[in-house]
Amino acid sequence: MPHPLLAADNETSRPIWLVNDQSWPEIASKLPQAAQAFAKVQGFEGKAGSHCILSDADGGILGVVFGLNGTEAKHDDPFLVGKLPTLLPDGVYRFETEAPNPTLATLAWILGSYSFTRYRKRNEKSVRLIAPKGVDADDVTRIADAVYASRDLVNTPTSDLGPDGIEAAARQIAERHGAKFTSIVGDDLLKQNFPMIHAVGRASATPPRLIDFTWGNEKAPRITLVGKGVAFDTGGLDIKPASSMLLMRKDMGGSAATLALASMIMGAKLPVRLRVLIPAVENSISSNAFRPGDILQSRKGITVEIGNTDAEGRLILADALALADEEKPDLIVDFATLTGAARVALGPELPPFFTDDDALAADIARHGQAVNDPVWRMPLWAPYQAQLDSKFADMNNTGGPMGGSITAALFLRRFVKDAKAHVHFDIFAWNPSTKPGRPEGGEVHAARLMYAYLKERYAF
Repeated sequence: MPHPLLAADNETSRPIWLVNDQSWPEIASKLPQAAQAFAKVQGFEGKAGSHCILSDADGGILGVVFGLNGTEAKHDDPFLVGKLPTLLPDGVYRFETEAPNPTLATLAWILGSYSFTRYRKRNEKSVRLIAPKGVDADDVTRIADAVYASRDLVNTPTSDLGPDGIEAAARQIAERHGAKFTSIVGDDLLKQNFPMIHAVGRASATPPRLIDFTWGNEKAPRITLVGKGVAFDTGGLDIKPASSMLLMRKDMGGSAATLALASMIMGAKLPVRLRVLIPAVENSISSNAFRPGDILQSRKGITVEIGNTDAEGRLILADALALADEEKPDLIVDFATLTGAARVALGPELPPFFTDDDALAADIARHGQAVNDPVWRMPLWAPYQAQLDSKFADMNNTGGPMGGSITAALFLRRFVKDAKAHVHFDIFAWNPSTKPGRPEGGEVHAARLMYAYLKERYAF
């Protein structure tokens, strides 16, 4: 069923002329004289991101002109039309001129309309779009619904979304699609050999857990998704400063991205055997918190010395990745808000990814560009592995002061040996400011591109 922000083809609608500084004069010449004069008085010149609501002879709305990327634009933004729902009055609209990428323009319209309303009511607008011809409205809706739901998860504070809340959200998605769902909670993690998940989460009042659900034909290609689900990260005994804790509700952004991708895959009924693993914990502080200098056993049998309790995400991922690897799947994909070093290197909008598979890396980069979900490959630089050495254990959970995103990825790679391919995304899961199609707040990075990749590879 199409998204509520999409209108039926037969509904009365207002035209939107998508122009740029070069095409605007010709399009303007075909408009009524009154509309041309009004646009001129308003100073509309077709510049990227600018708009003008044109009046008809009776004072109503004739239509809208909106500037796309022209000669003055610093870069092309396929989501630029995502500004429009926040600018236009209520009504139904259509693109009178063709968007450069109609599917991304339609998706941007919906994603740009998102707002988080759980705790504060907002003036809801009804600004709907007739999807251009050729756009798969059901698929766009599938993607947008998954992104909306996961943005809501990231934006929800830990007071209402602890490890148990992450489990409830995952269970709801699994049950909606008929997936088989299990969860290993508290001390049962020790009984079933997930010692590092237990160690990281045991200090919280809400027990740690490993969420696990499977879907699809057992004989189909095996795709396993692993998402970091740290509901809140104090840093543990290596406590973060107050300023660094303000956004730590988003430290479960990896699990949100994982659930978004899983929803897209199951909703599209891709012919794969899907497994989702989410270690969900709160890295809290108590008398039984794990300590700097502790040496932890892992599911893989690798011992890990704790150099810093604030490098907890890789510990819980390691146990989950070890479980994923035991099945020797065709592909393991993990999403994690893992390092500040990734943000220093590439900023908040461009998550790094790591893989040893060159062909997979090329496909990921290509799809990231194609669906406007950009990522950047970073190296698994083998010489940096020495930074993870420990005098007392098989490895340390922290590297040196530089290359932190790389050493974190190298840490995770030690726990994946038998899967045919593995890719790790170090995501931010947050928009620091509002941009077209990307409102400030929780964000879902890299899920849309992986959905596009899996559709291309496995679709019927």
